[in-house]
Amino acid sequence: MKEVLYIEVPTPDVEAVKVWLQRSFEPQSGVKAITPSGVRLLFSQATHQVTRTPEIQVVTQPVAAELAIFVWSLQRTTYLKVFRWTEQPAPQEKSLLTQLTQALRDHFPNQYPQPPAIDLSCQTIFAALAEQYPLTVKYFQKMPNGEYDLTRVYWWEQRWREGVQNPQQPKQVVFRGEERGDQSLISAPSPHTLLQGGSKLYPSSSYDLIYIGGALGVIHAAVMAKLGYRVLLLERLPFGKMNREWNISRSEFQSLIDLGLFTPNEFESVIAREYVDGFHKFFDANNPSAAKAPVLHTPTVLNVGLDAEKLLRTCGEKLRSYGGEIWDETEFCRAEVDRAQVTVQAKHLPTGEVRSVSGRLLVDAMGTASPIAWQLNGGRAFDSVCPTVGAVIASGFEPGVWESCYGDVLNSHGDISRGRQLIWELFPADGEELTFYLFHYHRVHPDNPGSLLEMYEDFFTILPEYRRCDVDKLVWKKPTFGYIPGHFTTGRSDRAVAVDRLIALGDAASLQSPLIFTGFGSLVRNLPRLTLLLDTALKHDLLSAKHLNQIRAYQSNVAVTWLFSRGMMVPTGRNLPPERVNAMLNTFFGILGEQPPAIAEAFIKDRVDWLTFNRMALTAAWKNPKLLLWIWDMAGALDFGRWLGSYLDFTITAFISSLVRSWFPALLRQVQPWLEPKFPGLWLWLLAQSYTWTDGVGRPQMVQLRATEASEEQAHAPIG
Repeated sequence: MKEVLYIEVPTPDVEAVKVWLQRSFEPQSGVKAITPSGVRLLFSQATHQVTRTPEIQVVTQPVAAELAIFVWSLQRTTYLKVFRWTEQPAPQEKSLLTQLTQALRDHFPNQYPQPPAIDLSCQTIFAALAEQYPLTVKYFQKMPNGEYDLTRVYWWEQRWREGVQNPQQPKQVVFRGEERGDQSLISAPSPHTLLQGGSKLYPSSSYDLIYIGGALGVIHAAVMAKLGYRVLLLERLPFGKMNREWNISRSEFQSLIDLGLFTPNEFESVIAREYVDGFHKFFDANNPSAAKAPVLHTPTVLNVGLDAEKLLRTCGEKLRSYGGEIWDETEFCRAEVDRAQVTVQAKHLPTGEVRSVSGRLLVDAMGTASPIAWQLNGGRAFDSVCPTVGAVIASGFEPGVWESCYGDVLNSHGDISRGRQLIWELFPADGEELTFYLFHYHRVHPDNPGSLLEMYEDFFTILPEYRRCDVDKLVWKKPTFGYIPGHFTTGRSDRAVAVDRLIALGDAASLQSPLIFTGFGSLVRNLPRLTLLLDTALKHDLLSAKHLNQIRAYQSNVAVTWLFSRGMMVPTGRNLPPERVNAMLNTFFGILGEQPPAIAEAFIKDRVDWLTFNRMALTAAWKNPKLLLWIWDMAGALDFGRWLGSYLDFTITAFISSLVRSWFPALLRQVQPWLEPKFPGLWLWLLAQSYTWTDGVGRPQMVQLRATEASEEQAHAPIG
């Protein structure tokens, strides 16, 4: 028996595919016979089968040719295989398989559903979505605050779709003030003034920093407030509410302890669970032998599960204790920038009051849906995204389903499903709690922006396939969802993260790992770097676009890995071999599994160096020569050319780093006392370059704490 065809039919209606095979499909040859799971094709023309026995070396005998075609359902889609019972091809086999594949593509094309337009003044979110997303509505109804959270899911998806489908017309929310700045400011059709009706104007330049976004934003805001800056945080939701949980390692969280934001005891208090090991395993039943891999163990990657809401509350308390303020349930409306300040207009949602407040610098930490990020980059804020859904489940799993001392870092239990390679994460938390995430790597496309609601329908359907459970017995604590962005950076300046008196941070700046897309981990790893650079800019009032655009966590070693994540994205409208992405993942992770544990950890934590990267790339090409062809097929010539630019930048930066990293940071510390006061702009540039040649190639500096403590002692004078 030999497998001669394996394809996905992108529809969850497996019964419709089976009925089509049995009733509508007319093969160009062979006689069709119906089976319980498909059809058989019988051929009257005999083929020959070769038989070998000890007595007779070769015997050929005529046998009846036959093809067995069957379908099955997994991951809310349909798969089809064709097996041949003989070694020799059936009559007209190749053209018959081509006919079958094309007929299926024509009858069951790729579809990218979008949520219905709804009016919540006339019906509930549950009633509006019940027909299209029945399981999503059913299980959100069982969650505390389920109606509110499902409305947020719908709102986030609609806002994301609007940005993706109108990339040339991003909504303008940042304007020039009457006092014109230089040409580096965001262009606007005409000057605008703030709305005056019913607004409350707070004192001019009453803050140094105004943060918009209270998730990743509050962590950075608290650090800056600790340094003595006057900080205001605006948050659209009730402060401290999170739609994700966070995982990290002890070594990465250490940066928050070194910066003085957390004590070791406070860190222990926000740990929900610490794991013995974390697993990475991708489905490989249909992979060629070169693309199979054992489980990869990473005991010190994402092995500390945090209580995210408690961490946020702690940061909020510290922010207030350092003199900062938090305005929650306050939605950003617009900002107006001039030479002396930035003025923000926001709306307090419970009362409808319009508030206007000014400060020296605005920090956009609104995440993927940030209208500022879209405007800064002319609609090209992100190239890719991970639509992510899931839930925190309080209890309900049978004993033995999962041991709470282990985490499932990356896992797939099937092949490509409706144009996506679905990947799971599972992280235990307090008591019996388990946090699940389901996501896929996705190339942003106007016809297919990526749907959270479709993903939630998948999640509730296929959770029992991934982990044995009766979904109706689970006790739901809260949903976890969001869009995690990615930007395929080809150089340090190919994306704007700032304009005059405005800078983007975290997911709004596409600060994430191309492999595991963890914006939280990337921010924490780079927090000392971002803090010291921003502190330097604020002390010397270096708040123009020229200076602020140097404050970014760009890493050339991370930029060069985006081709890896591109290879996990099924192009919109394409039908790839279902096993393709899993085969690529297993090739790379199989090689990681053969390396010392420190190398696998460095790769996943964005610390891989030039020599290690090249050695692993060459090993992957040698182990699986088809890998480059697969990546070329999925990424295309244009992106491959862009990647060559990233690789060249990585190579040059790594070469310079090898020459200067051992002495350049130390030299800067020696010249700082006289260079910084006289030439602050040059000092900021040199400091940014120092990080480029160390942190930027996966070799982080170990001196940030001393520099941060020094800056804390130099509280700036009030604005004159």
